[in-house]
Amino acid sequence: MKRYIIAVFLLPAFFMLFEGCKRQAPADSPTTPSDRHDKPKTESGPEMVLLPGGTFTMGDEKEPDATPHEVVVSAFYIDKYLVTQAQYQKVTGKNPSRWKAAENPVEQVRWSDAVRYCNARSRLEDLQPCYDLQTWECNFDANGYRLPTEAEWEYACRAGAGTAYCFGDSPSQLKDFAWFKDNSASKPHPVAQKKPNPWGLYDMHGNVWEWCNDFYNVDYYQESPRENPKGPKTGDTKVVRGGAWKFSADSCRSAYRYNEDPGYVDACFGYDIYGFRCVKSATMSGTSNQETIANLSP
Repeated sequence: MKRYIIAVFLLPAFFMLFEGCKRQAPADSPTTPSDRHDKPKTESGPEMVLLPGGTFTMGDEKEPDATPHEVVVSAFYIDKYLVTQAQYQKVTGKNPSRWKAAENPVEQVRWSDAVRYCNARSRLEDLQPCYDLQTWECNFDANGYRLPTEAEWEYACRAGAGTAYCFGDSPSQLKDFAWFKDNSASKPHPVAQKKPNPWGLYDMHGNVWEWCNDFYNVDYYQESPRENPKGPKTGDTKVVRGGAWKFSADSCRSAYRYNEDPGYVDACFGYDIYGFRCVKSATMSGTSNQETIANLSP
């Protein structure tokens, strides 16, 4: 992770590590799944949006680990919303979240928990799971669900924008699109309460950090391939993106990089700031990028 940012959490995290499993959720009004009838839904529940393949400038010249560079991504499906606690429990039978509420994003999930969910969701739909849980490698040729690559995530977040946020460069509008430090009342919130980005994706900025498939490397952008980069082969931490309810507006920028221990072992680990959404590879035969983008408006 970015050591100069996360350092403030290390001492409290050390002393709370063995108490974390026993933490009780703060008092909160229980919620139930909404009566939305989103279509089309996958068989396991969550609605997805088909994004066209395209080229964009990834990175931010203000960030030492995010040198701007041109990237090409292939078409893919992405969850319209963060995975909710109700959806996670439906697939896994568990809800590890601290802030219990059915329509809240699931949190306190490690990277390894997220990929286990991806595999389980794939099996529910008779799809080929993407992850080998012995090696933790992703098979990008499988037709099941997986976490987005860092490039796919930023492409989806930007939604065609070259600005700091999907809506522009000024953080003054962020409160309309995201739950972050200034407006969250120090807790995460139900998904889809803020405006979606121009491609109809909710909570890409704020609420909870989103796990990506990639290992983190501060210098990776200088050596990554132009087409469908998948991150370094090895590493100690995994990329998370998007900012979270207890972080600043600056960390919610589209290009801002953050990272965390993936938590391979089944130990008590996980913070209430990490969640995720799934993607699935797509083949876009017979449809132009322009036509698909036109259909992405919310």
